[in-house]
Amino acid sequence: MSEETPTPVEGKSLDITGILAALPHRYPMLLVDRVVSLVADGQIHAVKAVSFNEGFFQGHFPGRPIMPGVLQIEALAQAAGILAIETLGLAGTGKLVYFMAIEEAKFRAPVEPGVLLDLEAGFIQKRSRVCKFWGKASVGGKVTCEVNFTAMIADS
Repeated sequence: MSEETPTPVEGKSLDITGILAALPHRYPMLLVDRVVSLVADGQIHAVKAVSFNEGFFQGHFPGRPIMPGVLQIEALAQAAGILAIETLGLAGTGKLVYFMAIEEAKFRAPVEPGVLLDLEAGFIQKRSRVCKFWGKASVGGKVTCEVNFTAMIADS
């Protein structure tokens, strides 16, 4: 038996317009700038352009600005939310994807301004109302954050 390679969802490498249609998040909490690829029932590769102009750099940390680890996790969760919304066909239904649990979070390297943060996430378990995901953030191939998390799909 041969294993088939999943194919990207048709037309679902998303620009910012498509991301805004999939997620309720808006500035300053929208942390996904582009979806490079999305494989139905599989995984997503998205990108966050990390700019020095983002408000959290003013206080985290002056003189050595780094992106907070919790915001890396939030960016991964938003990417996973897009994956869930697109895979489960929930776009335009008013359903939202809410965090339930964060597990096994590990921070491997700092994320500094001026980089592209690659966000990869995929399903561990998928049910109609609760999904488990894995997530990995990286810069230039170097892992900065790894996490598993659980989310609930509910009415907005």
